[in-house]
Amino acid sequence: MRYSPALVLSDRDRGELVLMTRSGRVPSDVGFRARIVLAVADCNSTADVASALGTSAPTVRKWRDRFSAEGADGLYDRERSGRPPVVDEGMVIAETLTPPPDDSGLTHWSSRELSKRIGVSHNEIAAIWRNWGIQPHGTESFKFSTDPELDAKITDIVGLYMDPPENAIVLCIDEKSQVQALERSQPMLPVAPGLAERRSHDYKRHGTTSLFAALEVATGRVTDQYE
Repeated sequence: MRYSPALVLSDRDRGELVLMTRSGRVPSDVGFRARIVLAVADCNSTADVASALGTSAPTVRKWRDRFSAEGADGLYDRERSGRPPVVDEGMVIAETLTPPPDDSGLTHWSSRELSKRIGVSHNEIAAIWRNWGIQPHGTESFKFSTDPELDAKITDIVGLYMDPPENAIVLCIDEKSQVQALERSQPMLPVAPGLAERRSHDYKRHGTTSLFAALEVATGRVTDQYE
């Protein structure tokens, strides 16, 4: 029968291992290995640790020995031999900037939907988007108002949030994106590296743009006004 010497942890090593089990930045498998080492250090046998953590005795011995030889760094996976796969970033960017097919029902690519199309990991796609500053889901716009009563309206709306009437509930419901009839002087500017999708400032909405309603709870009466 194989016996291993007792594993003694310094306060620094124990603190580092505990941090690894709790940190969201540490891969879950590495955190699990840290739990194995901590359990072994608490004078638990290999069999008991394996049973308690739902793993095998060889796995417990492997990470115990790796920690003894290399410290906390030894709990991370070693680099594998062989050339890592190369992803054609240019191809990923080109596919991202190409609108989804009309029959897909998509307004823009998500990393998972694009992954299904081109066969590249969605994590790899997301990393490429971050590197190139691409945000397919983002939209930028601005609008100038010519309403002479704009200041007064803003004051009224902000006042409802800052100082609502007694026993009243103030709710704000936003429009459903892209489900509206719009008129623009220029077409939408598509997403590009470092730039989100953009639209001109002088677009017009056709239909109801603002709806204000007040409910009297006691009587059920609704007072409304729309523009």
